[in-house]
Amino acid sequence: MGIDLSSQGILTVELPPEPELGSELEIVTEVVRGGACCNVVVDFSDVDIVTSSSISKLLKLNKLLSEFGHRLILCNAAPATEGIFKITGLDVVFEFAADEPAAFALIKKINLSNIRF
Repeated sequence: MGIDLSSQGILTVELPPEPELGSELEIVTEVVRGGACCNVVVDFSDVDIVTSSSISKLLKLNKLLSEFGHRLILCNAAPATEGIFKITGLDVVFEFAADEPAAFALIKKINLSNIRF
């Protein structure tokens, strides 16, 4: 559990299990809204289940980040958690990575693809 802004300008969030998960997402949204315009990596390592309320908060965070031109990447999601996103059709809304290093690589790849020579 915790929020950390890396030297690469990436906000990493280690989510706690429900019911604290929703509160943590609200804090992250406020941090982003308060001017921390950066990409966000959300680590689901400690999450067993995701409620509809938390999914709604993830959707709001994703929309806010998109408005700033940044990405939300979810990583370390258990198969059951990923299944929830697939069943609801949200697997095409959110970006997923296997783990934090893969999420960072995805962000780097996204940033490099925006550079024009």
